[in-house]
Amino acid sequence: MKILVDMNLSPAWVDYLREHKIHAKHWSRIGPADAPDTQIMAWASREDFVVFTHDLDFGTILHLTAAKKPSVIQLRTEDVRPITIGLCVCTTILQTAEDLKLGALVTIDPRRRRVTLLPLRR
Repeated sequence: MKILVDMNLSPAWVDYLREHKIHAKHWSRIGPADAPDTQIMAWASREDFVVFTHDLDFGTILHLTAAKKPSVIQLRTEDVRPITIGLCVCTTILQTAEDLKLGALVTIDPRRRRVTLLPLRR
């Protein structure tokens, strides 16, 4: 599985995920920092990456377009540093890997995780 780390998350996430045997790239190495979310989604879908973000707009895009991919992992917490929530993120990625391959919106907050399969219902 390949993870695309969105601009609103630190590039430190790439190293953290790689240390846990998860392939990752930061958007800053791929496209412009001011790229619209739709461009990031299109690239991730084309290249078979899962988007990892702190931006709720990606879930909205999935809902509005009824897209089946790319999968999106969204953090719903104030502290998004790998040192704070990284283990939870890695565990969730491993536990939801099959759903992410099929197409899913995975929401992670400190208290719970939610998986919703794509496409999202309108």
